Amino acid sequence: MARKRHTKKKRKSLSPTTTRKWLVGVGLVLLVALGALVYVERHHIFHPSVSIDPKRFPIAGIDVSRHNGTIDFEQVASHDVKFVFVKASEGVSHRDENFKRNCRSASKAGLLVGAYHFFRKGNDGREQARHFLATAKGVTLDLPLVIDIEDEKNDRVDDATTRARLRAMVAELRSGGHRVIIYTNGDGYKKYVKGHLDDVELWISSFKNPDDIAHIAHRFQQYSYWGEVEGVDGDVDLNIFNGSASEWEQWLNEL
Repeated sequence: MARKRHTKKKRKSLSPTTTRKWLVGVGLVLLVALGALVYVERHHIFHPSVSIDPKRFPIAGIDVSRHNGTIDFEQVASHDVKFVFVKASEGVSHRDENFKRNCRSASKAGLLVGAYHFFRKGNDGREQARHFLATAKGVTLDLPLVIDIEDEKNDRVDDATTRARLRAMVAELRSGGHRVIIYTNGDGYKKYVKGHLDDVELWISSFKNPDDIAHIAHRFQQYSYWGEVEGVDGDVDLNIFNGSASEWEQWLNEL
């Protein structure tokens, strides 16, 4: 039997006008999507949010580094911010380029100033302590020295070694007469602090209501990475002292 021949139908091509309309439509959809993403980011819609009662926790503070750019601490201080922790150093060689300027400007504005060091798990603890102290030399500080220990963007080192190096850094700082605070999040607290460095004051990063972490003894709580404070461009970390105004004054008198 003879087979029928099938002729291919020519596909209709879009006219220039239809193509332009299609491209314009796609462009508008992309612009709307981009605008929505910017709105979500700017208004922190998907970021964890904690409501802090200023009557119960009246002592507010921020922590900053070079990533926050040039800060107008006079404006910061005029909005009920009482203290600031400033990044000083990291590991055994890095120094924050804005550390001394931030400390001087914050002190001039009347804020109480502390310094923190990002702990590198791959570096010797005592060497890190000496680097921290050398960086902070000559700077007037009102608050204890802070060691920031966290796993994100850090070296891959086993927990036991990390704890030993952390203890060594604490011991080295204390041997020079310095009071020490450890900053970390919930995971870091469980791995490196709880049952190992319980005698060191704690500054915990938690997006939970303060009452929900009351079982963890802590001096400060960082409750947001996305705060807005006059005088700081962009997001800034928000903190509270875990106590009343009178407890704050009592603690300061003990330093």
